[in-house]
This record gives sequence, C-alpha cells and structure tokens, in this order.
Amino acid sequence: MNNSPSLPPLREVIKKHGLTANKALGQNFLLDTQLLSRIAAVPGDLNDARVFEVGPGPGGLTQALLQAGAIVTAVERDERCLPALAELGGHFPGKLDVINEDALKIDLAELFDAPFHIVSNLPYNVGSALLVKWLSSADWPPAWQSLTLMFQREVADRIVAKEGSGAYGRLSILAQWRCDVKIAMSVHRSAFTPPPKVMSAIVHLTPKAQPEGVDPDILARLTQSAFSQRRKMLRQSLKSLPGGLDALDHAGIDGARRPETVSVDEFVGLARFLTAEA
Repeated sequence: MNNSPSLPPLREVIKKHGLTANKALGQNFLLDTQLLSRIAAVPGDLNDARVFEVGPGPGGLTQALLQAGAIVTAVERDERCLPALAELGGHFPGKLDVINEDALKIDLAELFDAPFHIVSNLPYNVGSALLVKWLSSADWPPAWQSLTLMFQREVADRIVAKEGSGAYGRLSILAQWRCDVKIAMSVHRSAFTPPPKVMSAIVHLTPKAQPEGVDPDILARLTQSAFSQRRKMLRQSLKSLPGGLDALDHAGIDGARRPETVSVDEFVGLARFLTAEA
C-alpha cells in the first residue's frame, strides 16, 4: 500500500480548482473515500498492477487505485480536471499517466504491452459504448484481466440479466458469452456530487474462454437484429438477416419465440451456424 496521509480531502481539491460536474460529459463526482477504496479492491490485489481508468474527474477513484499500489493510466477529456490530477500524480511519482483524450478514440493495444485491469466510474453518456467496444475485440482472451465499472443501475441489471427477464437483451448476451459477470456492489445516488437521479452499481467482468466457431461481428449483428424490436417474434426480427431463418431451423428454435426468451447459449448456437455459412 502506498498510503499518503498528506493528500487533501477531495472536496478541498474540487473547491480549489473550481470544479463542477459537467452534465454534457456525463460527470458525477464520487467523494466517499471508504467507498472508493472498496471499489478499488474489487479486482483483487493491485500492487504494481497496471490499471486503465476512464473519466477520473478530480481523481477520487484514481487516488484509491494509487493507494492500492496500482500504476494508473487515466484518460480525461475535461481539461479543467487536469491540474488536480497533476497534483495527485505528484504524490505518487511515476505511478500516474494522464491522457487528455476521448476514451472512445483510445486504442488500448497502443497503451499497454502487458496485462492490465480496467477500473472506472464511467461517464454515464458513454459507458455502454465503451463496454461494447472492450467486449468486441477480435482477439480473445483480451489483454485486460478484468473490468470493474460503475454504471447506472438499470444498465448494470441489463449486463447481468438472464433470459426471461425484462432487463435481458443485447448487452446481456455480448457480456455473458465471453465473460463471467456479477454486480459487485450497489451505490446509492447520495454518494455522488451532485446526486444523479438514478441509483448506480459496480459490475465486475472477467474474461472466459470464447465459444469456438463464432465470429463476434456476426453475433453482434444477430443480437442487433433480434432485439431491434424486442416484442416481435424471432422469425420476424431475423428474416432480414441473411441466413437468419435457416439458423432458427437448424437450431430447432421456434420462430414464434421472442428474443428475451432465448438463452445466451442459444444465441451462440445461432451465431455459430451463421459463421459457418458466411
């Protein structure tokens, strides 16, 4: 542990640098240091581990990661936060690298040449897009060892949902076919400054072996077609997808079923047939 008792309280950091959460950037600042330490502990031992963080803001979670011994690369789009992050980095020489860029434009392969973790209180407006990007790598297993991510509770529930539930959908399948997923903890809206209108949760994902014979792009297109109008029967949703109806017949899946009743394994089976036919 690299505990640093000289660090100022986060509220003082925010006041000193005149920082306010920018709604356009999906910002909500998390200031509870005990909660931040619990989040940093979710991936396990981070001593000397490489960690990628998106949207550190004033550096609350960044500080917890550094105190856990991590070597952090943080991507912050908001230039207002850079001086506060630079001050934090001064307390942990050589342990914090901050990149002023849009996280969606970052190629992780260019940043890391060794395994790393991703830990982030994701900006609400890009959280799902970033998750899908990280889950859609052509190379699997990925270079990242785990994802520990803050989402709105509604999004978190979708990631871990099982078939038959109202939350189950495309995001559930894209996460679960390649990863073990769980909600690590709930986070009350009052923990944030300013408090958002919704509750949040930390989702933890660890990569597992990818099912053989499945093209990730084909599974992505299949789920997009299936859930584009989730109240429609599968045969209606998939008839415009080349080979979609043949895949249903081959898998023995009733075309009258709706997509939320089809399991992850069944979708993988459909994608495997379409991959073989491509």
